[in-house]
Amino acid sequence: MRFDRIWFNARLATLAGDDLGIVEGGAVAAKDGRIAFAGPVEDLPSQRDAAERIDCEGRWITPGLIDCHTHLVFGGDRAHEFELRLKGASYEEIARAGGGIVSTVRATRAASEDELVASALPRLDHLIAEGCTTIEVKSGYGLDLETEAQSLRAARRLGRERNVAVTTTFLGAHALPPEANGDKDAYIAKVCEEMLPALAREGLVDAVDAFCEGIAFSAEQTARVFATARALGLKVKLHADQLSNLHGAKLAAEYGALSADHLEHTDEDGAAAMAKAGTVAVLLPGAFYMLRETKLPPVGAFRRHGTRMAIATDCNPGTSPLTSLLLTMNMGATLFRLTVEECMAGVTREAARALGRLDETGTLEPGKSCDLAIWNIERPAELAYRIGFNPLHARIWRGQ
Repeated sequence: MRFDRIWFNARLATLAGDDLGIVEGGAVAAKDGRIAFAGPVEDLPSQRDAAERIDCEGRWITPGLIDCHTHLVFGGDRAHEFELRLKGASYEEIARAGGGIVSTVRATRAASEDELVASALPRLDHLIAEGCTTIEVKSGYGLDLETEAQSLRAARRLGRERNVAVTTTFLGAHALPPEANGDKDAYIAKVCEEMLPALAREGLVDAVDAFCEGIAFSAEQTARVFATARALGLKVKLHADQLSNLHGAKLAAEYGALSADHLEHTDEDGAAAMAKAGTVAVLLPGAFYMLRETKLPPVGAFRRHGTRMAIATDCNPGTSPLTSLLLTMNMGATLFRLTVEECMAGVTREAARALGRLDETGTLEPGKSCDLAIWNIERPAELAYRIGFNPLHARIWRGQ
């Protein structure tokens, strides 16, 4: 039996294990869309040839990049709110005045599914152009069953319109819709009793998320959403401790969440709980930068406790209109002082872990999907070092 393709004369960052997994003089072989071999070329079975052999001429191969936290599907934009923030308005002030998430809800409800797909594709194409092969897309701009379902269908369609793996996350507990008249408990009841079961029955939900924050939902309301998700056999994630410490990281850990995200105000106990539960800390430097925050996430505590860390764009219309994982890596290094290794693992291995897909992608190991990024770089640090420069030579999807 022959391999379909062999990429040789390459340097590999396999990300296997707990480091970059560097292999000089490496090769990757694909069969039926899966990695059949990844390692030193001298270990490549001599009796196995391939239908196609590609000389990488010393370029680096990494796993395809993974954006594990996005809100890619939405209507409209919020450039006017950016102007307000430049004049001194806070995120919370804008939200309480009817802006923020609720303004995007109005635009998303007014859009058709085709319009949502059409507006999301350019954002997705920019990520793909930088080597992204897997992406998470959250709902949360509908806040009613019809629009949440439409948004999740649009997200699923992105994976048919482009060669990219899409995982969908239901974020019905994102904000309070205008028609709820301030009754958060009644809205959470609707999320748990009507929306989530219906969307799960339709097969539109891979995971369930919530926004646990003073301007959003309490820990008790979030726990109710998580309990419902667990009863439906769905994994959970959480927007936690972004603006204050409501102990969301610890709550996420208690429910075995795949990830807790943002985490600027997470305390030592939260970091320890996440490490013990295997909950990934997803850091979002784009939102930190855009909101001009000053409270850094507790990277030192995550390191001390062995909490896994991923980074993501948090692409959304209001607080992180970012569509570059390369810039995200630079921000993670510059703003949060992550190492190059942490940045690279954060958009590959740990991002896959944060999506519950590490058995499928995120490292160069036999049996995983053959999704590769081939780079015109001399050392991996260049991926986090450059700003506004894309050194991608080729993006391989399912071995092609």
